Amino acid sequence: MAKKSNFQVWLEYALARSVFGFLGMLPRGLAVSLGVAIGGLGFRLLGGLRRTALKNLEIAFPEKSVEERLKIARGTFENLGRVLGEASQLPKSSVEDIAAITEFEFDDEIKGLYRRVKADKQGVLIVTAHMGNWELFVLAFAALYEPISYLARPIDNARIEEMVTAFRTRFGNRPINKSGSAMTAIAHLREGGILGILADVNAHPKEGVFVPFFGVDACTPSGPAMIALRSGAVILPAVCVWDKDERKFRFVRGRLIQPADTGDRKADIVTTTAEYTAELENIIRQYPGQWMWIHKRWKTRPKGEPELY
Repeated sequence: MAKKSNFQVWLEYALARSVFGFLGMLPRGLAVSLGVAIGGLGFRLLGGLRRTALKNLEIAFPEKSVEERLKIARGTFENLGRVLGEASQLPKSSVEDIAAITEFEFDDEIKGLYRRVKADKQGVLIVTAHMGNWELFVLAFAALYEPISYLARPIDNARIEEMVTAFRTRFGNRPINKSGSAMTAIAHLREGGILGILADVNAHPKEGVFVPFFGVDACTPSGPAMIALRSGAVILPAVCVWDKDERKFRFVRGRLIQPADTGDRKADIVTTTAEYTAELENIIRQYPGQWMWIHKRWKTRPKGEPELY
């Protein structure tokens, strides 16, 4: 990718700062409503992204009607607008503000896991998705429980990266650069730390393995499985979704996963990746309008298979 000029960097930053700053000055309800409206406008105007969403939904839900898929696709755009509106409020949100809009009650199994992590220093790898509000998920965990580390690839605009990192780390969270920092992540987990990773995007064959996702092989990042295997961490698939009835964000999780350990490292990585991918799929099926269908999730195909987009 060509290096951006200083003018392009500043232009992108000024635009992002202006939108974020304007929404941030508004009361939360108004900012979120405006964000959802912007998302709805995007659904109507951004034809390429809309077509990608509908193609993905055709792959994932061949049994659904066109009208049903359109409704889910619209929900995707509106959810992204909600993320924007909510994220604009995070730089000024207190712990009390975050507690008021989230329902992060843990069940007995998770409470037991948390106690065990503290006692035995076994790390927890939270495998999450671009679903619901992933930005609030990280911040709420730190504000309501304890800071965690998160693995992420920096945004390709350093000034926007600084702006985003500032609110992600407000309550003590620590970013770990996704590129070339596996050993840092492994060391953190071996010390009994908690690490979050987004693991629901299309991967290059060198960085992923093919596992079923909605019944179709998808090249899926294998890094989380490798890190869990090498650190001995337990895997917790979890997301933060919007509950329209409660008018709050809720912590929703899949089953706890112990990494496969047969001695065949390659096979264990595939098995473990397939397990947490299946858990994320189960959650997406429950809240289909809150996942990011505009991403070309099945872009990388097994050798010999035709392209899907």
